[in-house]
Formats: sequence, C-alpha cells, structure tokens
Amino acid sequence: MTATDLSLPTPAVAAPDNRNAPGRPVRSQGWRLLGYAALVVAAAGLLLPFYWMVVASLKTNSDVFTIPITWLPDPVVWRNYLDIWQRSDMTTWLGNTLLLSVIVTLLQVVTGSFAAYGFARVRFPGRNALFLMYVGTIAVPWQSYMIPQFILMSKLQLSNTLWSIVAIQAFGAFGVFLMKQFYETIPEELSESARVDGLTEFGIYRRIMLPLSRPALASLALLTFVTTWNDYLGPLIYLRSPDIRTIQLGLNTFISQYNAEYALIMTGSVLSVLPVAVIFLVGQRYFIEGIATTGLKG
Repeated sequence: MTATDLSLPTPAVAAPDNRNAPGRPVRSQGWRLLGYAALVVAAAGLLLPFYWMVVASLKTNSDVFTIPITWLPDPVVWRNYLDIWQRSDMTTWLGNTLLLSVIVTLLQVVTGSFAAYGFARVRFPGRNALFLMYVGTIAVPWQSYMIPQFILMSKLQLSNTLWSIVAIQAFGAFGVFLMKQFYETIPEELSESARVDGLTEFGIYRRIMLPLSRPALASLALLTFVTTWNDYLGPLIYLRSPDIRTIQLGLNTFISQYNAEYALIMTGSVLSVLPVAVIFLVGQRYFIEGIATTGLKG
C-alpha cells in the first residue's frame, strides 16, 4: 500500500458566496432608502390637499386664495369653527349622517357575514352559481336601476325618510364577497368538531366564525361607514326635508347660500372629514389585518 492510498480525500471547496459581498448591502440599502423617499413624496402629495383645507379653515375669508399661498394662517381664526355652528344646522346634519352610517354599517356587517357563512360553509344545490350572480351585481351601476328603486321606495312610503337610505344600503354584495373569502381561510375541521359536539349552524356562526373574523368584520365596518358617510347621490334623491339632511347635502346648501365665504366652507369640509379620519385611525390596525388575511388559505 502506497502513501497515496493512505491519503485522506480532499474536501470539496465551496464556491464563494457573493451575497455577503461588501457592495451588495450598500446597494440594497440604497434601493430601500429610495423606496422610502418615494413613499414619503406620495404620502405628502395625498395629504397636501387636506393640510391646505385645514389651514384655509383657520384663515380669514380674504386670505384663503392669496397669491403666493400662505401655508400657515396668520392670524389664526378659531372663530370660524364657532361661526359654522351658528350659521348652519351642523348639529342636525352630523346627527343624521352619524345615525345613518351606524345603522347601515351594523346591518351590512350582520347580513353580509351571515350570508357569507352560508355561501362558504353550507352545501346546497346551485350555491356557486347563486354566489356568482349575487357578486356580479357589483358590476351593475346604480344609475341603471336608480329610477325603479325610487318608484319602489315611493310606493312603500319610505321616500323622504331616513329609512329609505337604510333600506337601499342595508345589504351589499361586496360585504358578502369579503367575508366569504375570509371564512374560507378558517379550517373546516373547526366546524366539523363543533357539529360533532352538537352545535347548530347558527351556533357555529355565532360562537366560532364571528370571534375568528374580527379583522374582516372591522374592515367591512370601516369601508361601509366611510361609504355611507360620504354618500351624496342617495340622500340627494331621497332626503328632501331640511330636518333629515346629511352632512353632504347640508354643506351643498351652505355653499349655495354662502358661496363667497370660503373660510367657512373649508371649516365645514374639515368637520365632515374629521369623524371619518378619527374612526379610520382608530381601526386601521384591524383594517390592514383584515385586508391582508382575506383570501389567504392556510
């Protein structure tokens, strides 16, 4: 036996890994900073009109459209927020809008989640076809059936009442679609175990599905609340009495009466946006979580 036969095998030399090269982290960090900078610029572009609206609400009427633009009010006119309440029926407008938004949101959350559970968990003939037909109504513009709907509300004697807005917005195909996609991410084994233990379908929906779907419910509630709060065309058609006007209709009539009072108009706009902004900021964590997890099976 020779010395060559006793020699140990030479270990294979791994190819150099260039992922940890000095230049790579620098380039990755540079792209990351560039992405952050782009996001900051985009956020500033989106927030700039709102900032200008808030600033304009604190100016005198003659300073709103001065050239060059003054980005800080001088002097700060806090009285605009007192004048808007004295010169308009802001309390009634905000109260009606809040009432409608809360009722419609609650009804859509209940009806949407309950119908979605039926489509996601209950097996019945024609389920998929019925679901596609129902979701397909999202693509139908409201203007195409606006007149027949108005005739129906008039015959039911709901026109010129807040209940007309509740009736036409209490059910929504988007909410059913959103909740069904979320329910399908919940393991079927949980429902099967509950059925073995004797729970009914309603019990499974109430005691298992609803607690697990809080992020999706929060997303649906936020979207519905914002949509109802900002609705203009529906109240314009159905709400004609001054005592049932919403904030959007009220601001329109206020602009018609005080079309040169730009500072007060901006003040009213801030008051109409502020509740939605506060609610979204409070529930943004649940909203993002619900949107991120909807439709992901695992």
